[in-house]
Amino acid sequence: MGKYIVKSLLQMIPVLFLISTIVFILVHVTGDPVALMLPETATEADRAALSQALGLDKPLYIQFLVFLGNVLHGDFGRSFHYGQSALPLVLERLPASFELAFAAMVVATVLAVPLGIISAVKRNSFLDLFISGISVLGKAMPNFWTGIMLILLFSVMLGVFPVSGRGGAEHLVLPAVTLGTAVMAQMTRLIRSSMLEILNQDYIRTARSKGLLERVVIFTHAFRNGLIPVVTIMSLQFTSLIGGTLITETVFSWPGLGQLLVTAVNTHDMAIVQAAVFIIAILVILSNLLTDLIYRILDPRIKYS
Repeated sequence: MGKYIVKSLLQMIPVLFLISTIVFILVHVTGDPVALMLPETATEADRAALSQALGLDKPLYIQFLVFLGNVLHGDFGRSFHYGQSALPLVLERLPASFELAFAAMVVATVLAVPLGIISAVKRNSFLDLFISGISVLGKAMPNFWTGIMLILLFSVMLGVFPVSGRGGAEHLVLPAVTLGTAVMAQMTRLIRSSMLEILNQDYIRTARSKGLLERVVIFTHAFRNGLIPVVTIMSLQFTSLIGGTLITETVFSWPGLGQLLVTAVNTHDMAIVQAAVFIIAILVILSNLLTDLIYRILDPRIKYS
């Protein structure tokens, strides 16, 4: 297991190099940051001076080598929009994104696990049909619409939760439910499918023939073996929630990484975009590694070399 972890961490190096290269090229070919930073009345001399100050007057490969050298020291440059170093700005937003993603995942898991199990155990019943309908509805509703409806109902009409911003637990409820709804829908369908497949296995019939209680068969023998695909989707969803909650963070004015990234893209703030994508890539890789380790805990038959 130790060798596998070391090998996986070493494999991060070429992956991060490739991601950095792609992001650097895409950011530099999509527009001129000097034109965005200067007013329309700026002269050619002003443009040349700013390009020289930012190092943009050098050939692209020189800029890339300088960029790589700085990245090795944790320096992604300064954000011209915020006037600060890019990496601290990105790291400063991470706790808010982690908090929202974790809360959304808790909401999704708490709802999806019982709904998925009940739907599988009560297959083809009215309850199964009702839960399937909820899952389809949860997946079909766009996040921005769900968020606005929750704000109108619980903030404007009932006054239970605040409309926007980050503060106490009450600020977290509506954005977490908004994000968790779609994840819950996907997890419910996956748990149902996984449980249906496992409940038809021979060892489940054997357990039932021994006279074990149904809840013991479901939770001890079936559910644990059905967790591997659920862990996979949780891993993928959690990393996408951290970096991809753009609309929800905008609707609720949540000061997370997604909102920062949208602003950076709109203002062509290269340093922020590069730092944010780099950090998200690291989180995705580490999340995948953690998922592999959880596989090993859930199913000891899985071996890593």
